Amino acid sequence: MQKLRYGIVITICIIFVLLYVFVFKNDGHKFRTEKITRGTITERATATGTVNPLTTVLVGTQVSGRIKALYVDYNDPVTRGQLIAEIDPATFDAQLEEARANLLSATANLAKAEATLADTDRNLKRQKKLFADNVIGESERDAIETKYQVDKSHVAVARAQVVQAQAAFNFAETNLRYTKIYSPIDGIVISRDVDVGQTVAAAFQTPTLYTIARDLKEMQINTNVDEADIGKIKVGQAAEFTVDAYPETTFAGEILQIRNAPIVVQNVVTYDVVIRVDNPDLKLKPGMTASVSIIIVTKKDIVRIPNAALRFRPEDYQDYQTVQGERCIWILNGQNPECIMVKTGIDDYAYTELVAGSLVEGQKIITGYLTTANN
Repeated sequence: MQKLRYGIVITICIIFVLLYVFVFKNDGHKFRTEKITRGTITERATATGTVNPLTTVLVGTQVSGRIKALYVDYNDPVTRGQLIAEIDPATFDAQLEEARANLLSATANLAKAEATLADTDRNLKRQKKLFADNVIGESERDAIETKYQVDKSHVAVARAQVVQAQAAFNFAETNLRYTKIYSPIDGIVISRDVDVGQTVAAAFQTPTLYTIARDLKEMQINTNVDEADIGKIKVGQAAEFTVDAYPETTFAGEILQIRNAPIVVQNVVTYDVVIRVDNPDLKLKPGMTASVSIIIVTKKDIVRIPNAALRFRPEDYQDYQTVQGERCIWILNGQNPECIMVKTGIDDYAYTELVAGSLVEGQKIITGYLTTANN
């Protein structure tokens, strides 16, 4: 009886081994397959960028001095010509008064020189008449003519000094006017870089007091697009993007400009592609990092292959050579994989367009293994 039990156990084991060898090892179920389908493919180029206002103006000062007053702060709306800051004008008031006094002095000196010249001119006319009547000699006439020329040059110098003094007066007047800083555009204050009482120096470069954006309801994204994709990018193409602040929201935009200047970082070449974005609810803020997807082309109702099928290659065919310009898709021919050469078109993250080949919609193709070949 015990021998019979051992025999039954051995028979069952043999049956399981045979099932494993002839069913699981040799049938087509060791390959994972999917059907060729019909649908939509959208080819995209991905990039990262920064959200910025369309127009940003750095408002600075052209004169040095102590900040006397600041009339706007962060997030304040401003209008063009609005007084937004003031530098202490005391020094510039004094300089203007000094320039005014110098101008008055130069004007008076000119009047004096012109009066002297007029007197010399009268004397010269009298001396010429006397010389013609042989009353005086030639030397006396020459002396008065020389004095006339000298006095005439004094008038020219005085006129130049008036022009110089007028220029200094205008310069001092302009500097005094520059102590009042006005907004150059309508917009909103993005940042304020100074405080009341702080001294700013404009000797070498213009210090920035405020950063003003024209309108945050219209923004732009400056993206870095790889050189491999830049040839596919065109002005007017649609774009989608997300920001970390709203990961579940996809925002829409449009390609506004493709800049030709290359950006080279560690031998990687990219180009700045500017994307225009509407921001009516002011969710997007300057400086946000955007993950951008530029829609290059969309094709609807086309035959498509799962991208996994393009990556698959049987373990026994690792050195299989494909024809240039075509790609190998593997199907099951009985229990064995067979390569079918096809031409492909655009692709996205999941599917690739089937352009030409003997494969048809609904046909099963191999996308991977269900089990490893060594099991």
